[in-house]
This record gives sequence, C-alpha cells and structure tokens, in this order.
Amino acid sequence: MKKARAIGLFDSGLGGLTVAEEVFRQIPGEEVIYFGDTAHVPYGSKTEQELIGFAHAILGFLVAQGAKYIIFACNTSSSVSLGIMRRRYRVPMIGLVEPGAAAAARVTKNRRIGVIATEATVRSGAYRRAIQAACPGVRVYCQAAPLLVPLVEAGKVATPEAEAALRTYLAPLQAAGIDTLLLGCTHYPFFIPLIKKILGPDIALVDPATATVAAARQDMERRGILENSPSNPSHRFFVSGDAVQFAALAKNFTNRELPLVRQVCLLEA
Repeated sequence: MKKARAIGLFDSGLGGLTVAEEVFRQIPGEEVIYFGDTAHVPYGSKTEQELIGFAHAILGFLVAQGAKYIIFACNTSSSVSLGIMRRRYRVPMIGLVEPGAAAAARVTKNRRIGVIATEATVRSGAYRRAIQAACPGVRVYCQAAPLLVPLVEAGKVATPEAEAALRTYLAPLQAAGIDTLLLGCTHYPFFIPLIKKILGPDIALVDPATATVAAARQDMERRGILENSPSNPSHRFFVSGDAVQFAALAKNFTNRELPLVRQVCLLEA
C-alpha cells in the first residue's frame, strides 16, 4: 500500500472529470488519483447492490494507491453508496449531494428547483431530501435522463440527438416553472451550452462540483491533510474499460492531455 497523499476521485466514466477539473482549479497543489469505471457505465440503470459492490472495489483500489481523501465524483454513487462506504473505510470522504443541494437552495428565488439525474439517483430520493432539508418548503422536480450519460461516453455531446433528448427531459421542468436547475450527474456539465440554449438566461444552473470541492478543501484543511505548498503534482488516471478511448474523449471534452491512462480490472465485493 502506497503512502496516503492524494485525493481519490471516481465516477462511472468521463463525468467525474468535471469534478477533477474543479480540484485542479481550487486545490492545485494536490495529487489526484482518478478511477473511471467505464466497464460498468452507465450507473443509472444498475441495482443498489451492484452500485455498492462497484464502490467498495473502487475505494479499496484508491486507498491502496495512496488516497488520503476521497471525493465521490458520481452523483449516483453519492446517492446510493456513500453512507455505506463511510462505515467500511476510515479514509475521509465526501459526496456531491449535500453540497449541491445547499448550493441550489441558496440560488433559487421562487423556491422551485429542478433536478436532472440518472434513474438510480432519482429513484434514491437523495436530492429531494437534501434540497428540502436545506430549504424547507421548496418544491423539487426530479427528472431522470437515462440517455445523457451514454451520449457523453460515445462522444455525442454537441449533436442533434443530444439536443432532442435534452428538450424532452427539460420540458416538464420548464412547465413546472423552475428558476434553478441542478445538474445531478457529473456528465451533464458537458451539455451546459445546449442546456442554456434550451432554457435561456432566466434559469440558473447549479453544478454540484464547485460546492463539493470547496467543502472538501475546507474539510481537508480542518483535518490537517491539505497540501498548501506550491508544487507540480503528478496525477494518475485509471479505467476499467478502454483506456485509449477514455483518454481521447477526455482530451476532446476538457482540452487536457491526460498522463498515461491505465486499464485495471477490479473484483466487485
């Protein structure tokens, strides 16, 4: 087992890179270990037990690789697996749901918040509970969007197919009169230009990644494990599926040349 010195992040695939980008921006001195579970993407259609098994295997890997702190860079895993993993592992960890819900509660003016997310995240009810806890009396409208993650993983973001799917998913939320839309999946920020085109300027978009990384930074500082000194950290990227395809799509979406992406096979618990 390597010395614990890095921030571990994981997602079902490319989406967690939107959270990693926030880490690079807000905590630039920290080393990142990223795991994309592309062999099992999308997570939204998986059962609770499958998701718990995936998370357990990935966290074991990240800890063995030297993760001192773990960010669940996946809303589905944050909704389903975070509480269980906190009981299984001693390493501190944070999910996206509570910080994202609090951010949306701060933004809304008319107390009507829409959430687009995977089927599993919507089914869990995690965002509805968290938003209503942060802002009692708020109306929360949740919409499952199962086609969006596969579109990202196929590299089909700025396409007529993506726009058609988004219009279908967003129409009920627009009809409900929301003034705030929470992006309840880390893949969805890749669609922000299309979402803004459809919704217009009057509906605020909330990406939980910003608030989550800020909360993680504060938590790490409180625990005395934050790396404050300027450095040139060495980041590591792993996937369970096709490493070459992941690296190519990551460069296309983030304009960042990733270091060598390694494929690893994990055994689910």
